[in-house]
Amino acid sequence: MARTLAISMLKGTGACIAAIALTASATAGDAAKGADVFKKTCASCHTIDKGAGNGPLGPNLFGVSGRAAATVPNFKYSPAIKNSGIVWTDDKLTAWAQNPQKVIPGAKMVLIHAPTADQANDVVAYLATKK
Repeated sequence: MARTLAISMLKGTGACIAAIALTASATAGDAAKGADVFKKTCASCHTIDKGAGNGPLGPNLFGVSGRAAATVPNFKYSPAIKNSGIVWTDDKLTAWAQNPQKVIPGAKMVLIHAPTADQANDVVAYLATKK
């Protein structure tokens, strides 16, 4: 009986782990799709290539994943971003891509067309490849 219970528990644990893995992969973005979303929605303001300099309205986003906010040289950040203390984790970047003002009230960045949650996840996956 104890052995049957232990096997059942292991099977249940395996199913739980599989479900978690599927959930994680469902929320993880697609970097290839993210490159396309970036080109369509972000590239008009931001650059992404190493050493490219800043964009016309936003800082270069090369290496942004894991970086502290307001640390790109030669870009004039708003006081709100300078004082935020934020480190750009995937969660913060995803939230920022959908609503910058919600993440850092008083930030200057505004979105004309906010991406969907899936598109935001895709862009964050793309940004993570640029290190």
